Amino acid sequence: MSISRDVPEFPAWPQFDDAERVNLLRALEQGQWWRMGGSEVTEFEREFAEYHGAEHALAVTNGTHALELALQVLGVGPGTEVIVPAFTFISSSQAAQRLGAVAVPVDIDPGTFCIDPAAVERAIGPRTAAIMPVHMAGHIADMDALEKLSADSGVPLIQDAAHAHGARWQGRRVGEFPSVAAFSFQNGKLMTAGEGGAVLFPEGEQYEQAFLRHSCGRPPADRGYFHQTSGSNFRMNELSAAVLRAQLGRLDGQISLREERAPLLTRLLDQIDGVTAQSRDERCDRNPHYMMMFRLPGITEERRNALVDKLIARGVPAFAAFRAIYRCPGFWETGAPELSVDELAARCPTTEAVHQDTIWLHHRTLLGTEEQMHRIADVVADTLATA
Repeated sequence: MSISRDVPEFPAWPQFDDAERVNLLRALEQGQWWRMGGSEVTEFEREFAEYHGAEHALAVTNGTHALELALQVLGVGPGTEVIVPAFTFISSSQAAQRLGAVAVPVDIDPGTFCIDPAAVERAIGPRTAAIMPVHMAGHIADMDALEKLSADSGVPLIQDAAHAHGARWQGRRVGEFPSVAAFSFQNGKLMTAGEGGAVLFPEGEQYEQAFLRHSCGRPPADRGYFHQTSGSNFRMNELSAAVLRAQLGRLDGQISLREERAPLLTRLLDQIDGVTAQSRDERCDRNPHYMMMFRLPGITEERRNALVDKLIARGVPAFAAFRAIYRCPGFWETGAPELSVDELAARCPTTEAVHQDTIWLHHRTLLGTEEQMHRIADVVADTLATA
């Protein structure tokens, strides 16, 4: 018997209440809506840094700019290379490529979908200026292995934490690692102001350089237009920061609920023939679950895409997985390695499979009820069986 077409409506996203309204009114009434005259951005930076255990936070316009700024502070530019996972949103590579660097894609772990440290080690060369692990879907990459590689090679890490607000690895928050980390507050992220980003810095000199570069090279108290470095305008406005302060206030509770629901849904999905959910390294002891990801090994990309459409039609907010970055035309416009698509694909067999056979569900599904987790699994099973 076919499952009912409709799954009960999941909680909406983005979420807001009177906290955002109060904060926005406060920001409006202070009379200054940019960071140099107001207090919301500065207070948000303090709160966000404290929440993640970091010494410094710098709020910026979006997550892509956060990556670009962090890479520039690390010395990435023409003549350098940045190692990135082949399976990620393309901002990870484009941030390096826009600085004139070459992005070097490497393969991922078949269980967690995070960057494979062994593949990273093989890719390190004399021009490698940074290694960028992406904490895929909120699961922190293997920071034990990556920190050792960084220490042994002298190549710094930059954490792409766009999915990892509030994540922990063996009790360590993202800001407690001695490496730069970049976040996104785009509309679908775990906390959002529609757009926005932030960079966490472990020490003050990096923060000071980043502040200059995110404000056209201009010091905060400058009145004579003495621009000390090159840069751009990556400043966050006061209204976005006011919204994000409210979003941060409810983040921890949302993560706790997702951490309750995710093991149940993972177990239910893994019980379906032909379905394999993203695995979890037990060292990742807090996963905020930006996505609920699962594979359909052996399925074609065309059939996977058709299944996504059917899940959406039945009330499940489903999406096709990221495309391998080297299979996107934009990857080849500038800063691409001297390898063909086929050569990169041969080096990234897990990425080749995952980008074709993986589906992900919006994190708002994990804010639903236990009954909804069962309904999701039922719909997935029924859709697969009748496709």
